[in-house]
Amino acid sequence: MTFSVRTRLLLVSIVLIAVSMGAANVRLTDAVTNRLTEIARYDLMVRARIAARAASSFSMPAGDEAAGDRLAHELAHAANARVTILRTDRTVVGDSEIPSSEQQKSGNVGPQAEVQDALAKGEGQSQTALPALGLPLLNAAVAFERDGVPAGVVRVSEPLREVDRALDDIHGFLWAAGAMALGLAVLVSTVVAKRMAVAVGELTEAARRMTAGDLSVRTRLAGHDELGELGDALDRLAGSLARTLGELRAERDLQGRILDAMQEGVAVIDRDGRIVVVNPALRSMLLLGADAVGKLLIETVRHAQLDGLLASARDSWEDGPLEIDLPGLKPRCVLAHAAPLSGDVEGLLIVFVDVTELRRLESLRRDFVANASHELRTPIAAVRSAAETLRDGALDEPAAAIRFVDIIDRNAQRLQSLVEDMLELSKLESNEFKLKRERVELGSVVPIVLALFRERAEKKGVRLAAELPREATAVVGDARALEHVLLNLVDNAVKYCPRGTRVVVRASSQGDRVKLIVSDDGPGISAEHLPRVFERFYRVDAGRSRELGGTGLGLSIVKHMVEAMRGRVSVESEVGRGSTFTVSLPGATG
Repeated sequence: MTFSVRTRLLLVSIVLIAVSMGAANVRLTDAVTNRLTEIARYDLMVRARIAARAASSFSMPAGDEAAGDRLAHELAHAANARVTILRTDRTVVGDSEIPSSEQQKSGNVGPQAEVQDALAKGEGQSQTALPALGLPLLNAAVAFERDGVPAGVVRVSEPLREVDRALDDIHGFLWAAGAMALGLAVLVSTVVAKRMAVAVGELTEAARRMTAGDLSVRTRLAGHDELGELGDALDRLAGSLARTLGELRAERDLQGRILDAMQEGVAVIDRDGRIVVVNPALRSMLLLGADAVGKLLIETVRHAQLDGLLASARDSWEDGPLEIDLPGLKPRCVLAHAAPLSGDVEGLLIVFVDVTELRRLESLRRDFVANASHELRTPIAAVRSAAETLRDGALDEPAAAIRFVDIIDRNAQRLQSLVEDMLELSKLESNEFKLKRERVELGSVVPIVLALFRERAEKKGVRLAAELPREATAVVGDARALEHVLLNLVDNAVKYCPRGTRVVVRASSQGDRVKLIVSDDGPGISAEHLPRVFERFYRVDAGRSRELGGTGLGLSIVKHMVEAMRGRVSVESEVGRGSTFTVSLPGATG
């Protein structure tokens, strides 16, 4: 059973009042009884002495039996108490309440101890019970003389009514005081309990809100008592927790932002091999879903080498990063490094570095070296072969000499084109080729480019045309680079289109972008070649390209130049329906 604060205070007050009143009652009853009894004894003895002196001067006539009773009545009236007169043989000769004749018939009865003391010592006292009244009876006896001879004893008796009345008054006072104390206790306990209940309620509500996470709450209890100190302690605790949680949140947010901003994939797994933390880079790298946390890492990344790496990391082996090829919808090549976490957290930290692009670039470099070597080998071999033929005697035959000199010249030009294109591509990739960002009018660049190819196109039977909007169309870029891009695209179109076809250069504005389109109705490009046409040394028809003097680097240079001007280049083509190259560049305003 639980009690409220008010009930508890009231019960404590009642117990304290009851104990206090009981102790006071016992102590006061004993003290008052003893004190009043002593006073009554002293007073009764004084009255007995006075009565004895009066009795000593009173002479009883012989034969008058009622004289003793009369004397007893007179003395009782003066002493305001019962008076009994006895001879030295303890025979009653007078009594203020019971006639002496009746007492003589019944013999010497009643208390005698005080009479014996009085006869022996002159005075005596005793206290006896009085069953009729339920009160103690005090007796005081004093011996008296007549003419120097002991004549008898005067005994004065009085019940302790005043003591009983005093005790009744004390008990009544104690009950009244107890009632007043109880009422005051009820009032005080109510006021104190109400104040405490309000204060405790505020403290409880503040603690509940702190538990729920609201650390801005403050009790602000006034006072210097325990409740005030408790409220102040709670306020300080809330402030300290708020500062600590703020620091923890800031640290957590900083760590979260660092993890989110990292390009490397990071995963933390527990001692059971389940994922605890995974950053967005790893989700994107390994195509992990939102439910990856809590799963076994080996379930999400199924690779035997990775399992071995985790086992070695748990055993604290000094293994270096492990390169893993991950198949799937998004094949990746990653370097994984695992290390055990120190401290209370038992687990592993795994860092995945995506080296797919690096390996691709290494592969491109190897392919570039191989392709460049292959491309250079053919014209060099042709030059050497022609030179050897001339040295072996072809110089003496003018017709043959001219033919071999043409071979040397043609292959030398091819070598020059290859070297120039490779140097151009090298400058673009190493950022040595600095582009200007200026306003370039297409209406001034396109006619110049078309004019350079018009004679060659007419000889081949290819028609060149420009379809530019009437209003001025300009882009933000480098005039020289844009001209180089158009030269490559128009050159390819004229080079590969058969007689009777048409090459058109168009321009159109779309929002803040300008599209420059070079289209033809030539043989077109099959779909399997379209994704690779911008790769270095890639040719749709390698034999025909070499025959026509192509280096295989033109479209790669176009792609790099367009991207350097913050643009995009794309191709659409269908075999037998021609090809369309689209260059999208930022438009110039104003």
